[in-house]
Amino acid sequence: MADIQIQGKDGKALGNHTISKAIADAKVNQVTAHRAVVAEEANSRQGTQSAKTRSEVRGGGRKPYKQKKTGNARQGTVSAPHYRHGGMAMAVKPRDYEKKINKKERRAALLGALAAHIEAGNVSLIDSLVFAEPKTKDAVALLSALGLANQRRVLIILPQYDQVTLKCFRNLPNVTVRTAPASTAGGTEAVKTAVFSTRDLLVAQKIVVAKDALTKIEEVWAK
Repeated sequence: MADIQIQGKDGKALGNHTISKAIADAKVNQVTAHRAVVAEEANSRQGTQSAKTRSEVRGGGRKPYKQKKTGNARQGTVSAPHYRHGGMAMAVKPRDYEKKINKKERRAALLGALAAHIEAGNVSLIDSLVFAEPKTKDAVALLSALGLANQRRVLIILPQYDQVTLKCFRNLPNVTVRTAPASTAGGTEAVKTAVFSTRDLLVAQKIVVAKDALTKIEEVWAK
């Protein structure tokens, strides 16, 4: 099992944390990671898009001109797809885009991506990610102390939803804030929580994890 250094908000070392065996031994599988990301993207779609067919377009109840002796092709209605403001051919309708993926496969993709970042030295483990006031300058100071101020994509993982911390980071375009998985579902806070996904890990260049958040990840996903 590997160790990862615990840092304070000022970037100073405070000790070491031993990574659980499930995370340390996890391997990246490209097929599994691809399936997980495709499922995440598909399940995030609302599927509420809807276009009108020729039968749903208002008007078009009479022929635009007589059938014969005009020199034009015969037409039955102006609501046909080839007319301006007409209906759409093969119009899209509301549908469910949900894709299912096995729990073990999803967790394997998550742990594999996280393990790869830890092995590459892209993960900073912070003793605490709690701020007293919602000030962006405090978040910038933290990233600067960790040497991440100029990184293009930084993923912040909190142990649970925290409005003050979220407000500190939300004005930074290069930072994405997510939370660790909850050990028990339910409650009002669970609705507000956006747990990090495989895609969040794959697109991130650097990851900042609270110590309590890593503990939750090991308790819930690294069994």
